[in-house]
Amino acid sequence: MSTALTDPVADARPASSATTPTAPSSGGFTPPRGVYRRIARRETHSPRSMPAIVLAVALILVLAWIGTEIVIDLLGAPALLVAPVDMFTSAVNLVEAPAGIVAAAGIVVAVIGLALVVVAVSPGRRARHLIQSSRTVVVVDNEVIASALARHASLAGDVDPDNATVSVSHRRADVQLTPTSGIPVDPAVVKEDVARQLESYGLKPGVGARVRVAQTGRIGA
Repeated sequence: MSTALTDPVADARPASSATTPTAPSSGGFTPPRGVYRRIARRETHSPRSMPAIVLAVALILVLAWIGTEIVIDLLGAPALLVAPVDMFTSAVNLVEAPAGIVAAAGIVVAVIGLALVVVAVSPGRRARHLIQSSRTVVVVDNEVIASALARHASLAGDVDPDNATVSVSHRRADVQLTPTSGIPVDPAVVKEDVARQLESYGLKPGVGARVRVAQTGRIGA
């Protein structure tokens, strides 16, 4: 397997990174599609390391605080926040609290648990897209796509390239144009051109376009 620079767009010519399984020169070996799928998933998805680290640090801090409170209580010193006996008593007496409080506490715990399950199960995504290819795996950064679209949007809207800003997310490209004072910009024309470019790129998953034109222009832009 080798990593090489690949041109993802024929006419925009932006630079991108592509990961390509390299077959041996002899024998005409073709890697199975499963290899391509695994490479594509590895390059477009990120591990959930950061949420796991944050959760582990939070649990360590909570356990360290509880341990500190227990040691302070054994030494007979005043508690930092809540004494261990008071924490235990409050937890035991929670079932005797009004139904509204118990229900609210249960909902909060359930929401936190559900959020943790979703974070653990759902894959993390990198700011990248795949370009359809039957012979290799081509991965392009969203910033590269945004740069190419910004150039096309500025040409379609007849605005300075510095006044065209594009951000690309997993499913949408947001184009923001600031027109030159006195020169109107037709958002429909720009959107049609941007959508045509996105379709020609063959991105996977597909990306839609949204164009916004600033209400005020710039003099001499």
